[in-house]
Amino acid sequence: MSIEEILAKLQEIADAGETRSLTDDEVQSYEELEGQLKAAQKTQELRARQSAYMAPNASVAAAVNVATVKQDDTLDRAFESYLRTGRANQDIQELRAQQVGTDSEGGYLVSPGFRQKLVEVQKAFGGLANEVDTFTTEKGGAIEYPTLDDTANSGSITAEEAAFADGADLTFGTVNLGAFKYTSSGAGTTTPLRVSVELLQDAEFDIQGLVARKLGERIMRKQASDWAIGTGTTLPFGICHAGLTHDHELATTTTITYADLLDLEAKLDPAYEQNAKWVFNKATWTAVRKLVDDNGRPLIFDQAASGAGQAPQKTLLGYPVVLDQSFPSPAGDSANFTVLGDLREAYVIRRVAPLTVVVNPYTRMNNGQVEYVAWERADGNIQNRKAYVVLATEDVA
Repeated sequence: MSIEEILAKLQEIADAGETRSLTDDEVQSYEELEGQLKAAQKTQELRARQSAYMAPNASVAAAVNVATVKQDDTLDRAFESYLRTGRANQDIQELRAQQVGTDSEGGYLVSPGFRQKLVEVQKAFGGLANEVDTFTTEKGGAIEYPTLDDTANSGSITAEEAAFADGADLTFGTVNLGAFKYTSSGAGTTTPLRVSVELLQDAEFDIQGLVARKLGERIMRKQASDWAIGTGTTLPFGICHAGLTHDHELATTTTITYADLLDLEAKLDPAYEQNAKWVFNKATWTAVRKLVDDNGRPLIFDQAASGAGQAPQKTLLGYPVVLDQSFPSPAGDSANFTVLGDLREAYVIRRVAPLTVVVNPYTRMNNGQVEYVAWERADGNIQNRKAYVVLATEDVA
């Protein structure tokens, strides 16, 4: 008999003795089965050892007992149940217990699996956020992020046995980073994410994937705007916000010329050229690609990428192009709309790890819908203004 069969027979005998004492025959049968169980377990152990001896790297396999890691998905399953029903069980209470402060009143921190899905959505959203320096903290208290610009200093030559001349000390600056609270419900007429009860009752429906994708897109759309043109105080400072002094302005109102692009590139410190990238929106990129010479030939050509079916690589004056629809189009007087530089050196984003989701099954109950809202805390700021240059429209005022 197999181990499972022996255990089943042992259980039968034990069940028979729940309301009475076992007979002598039953006790004897139980003890005989115990002997068979020990023999079967010993046989199984010997077979496993023999398989280890015959396997590649047998000496290592036989000497080390490697156990399969048990994956604990309790919180993921509990959180998915919460997303479907709006009701929290004991397991999901552990998620709330992690929260510090009152920012998640009425909601719950997300499970590790949901958080990973949201991170993937944020990366797929693209734009400036994928190119800059980003770090995550567990708590949302204000921090001072250190910065350093030492490009004005250089070494020197000293005579043999001469005393060293005093040099310049390293001067560190700081960038203040807080934690603004972003919500997926938005402002104005923007409503919470709504999902029908029929979909939620379908066990095959990936509720975590949908909620992560839609809530993530809403939050990222707002954050992308702030990383680009946020004006500070009640918003992050954007890398191209209106209060920045531009490095070059267009020669003719809002018309981009090839000379303007060259003049802006000339303003970038060579120390930051190696990792430099352009950032602007699709409308600006289209205007750049329309530039032609006196014979009507394009001045900008797409660089072919290797591999069949690959999209052309976007480059301009030898630098990669990053499209971000949150950047403004060239319009108005002295309006910043394009940057070029080492983006990772230029800008930093701080995110706070805990993300909160509120499931509301009541407000739209009569309509057969469940509402979802997410909160995430983050901030961004310029950490090295010399690492990039800004292009603006002409000041005709």
